[in-house]
Amino acid sequence: AGIEAITNSTRIKKVPRLDKDGRAILGDNGQPITDDVEVNIWNPAVANLTLMALGSSTPEILLSIIEICGQGFFAGDLGPGTVVGSAAFNLYVITGICMLALAP
Repeated sequence: AGIEAITNSTRIKKVPRLDKDGRAILGDNGQPITDDVEVNIWNPAVANLTLMALGSSTPEILLSIIEICGQGFFAGDLGPGTVVGSAAFNLYVITGICMLALAP
């Protein structure tokens, strides 16, 4: 239920009502008439893939933290750079592919 709570979040957005020419229809007070439309906060594909990237990197990051704490805050053989690099690759490449694949 955790991922669905994030990816299925919506909000109400006020959208002006348009005529056939694409201009806003004005009410008696001169203000545009608006309709309430429910929209997704997240694009579900991007949100799910980003969460998957974070989830797949969590074990590496936790292992690095445990190693650094156990070594008196000195880098060990695992190499924190490798772990952080892998996590960054997972997060940025998956997010970048999502951005390229989806229409603006």
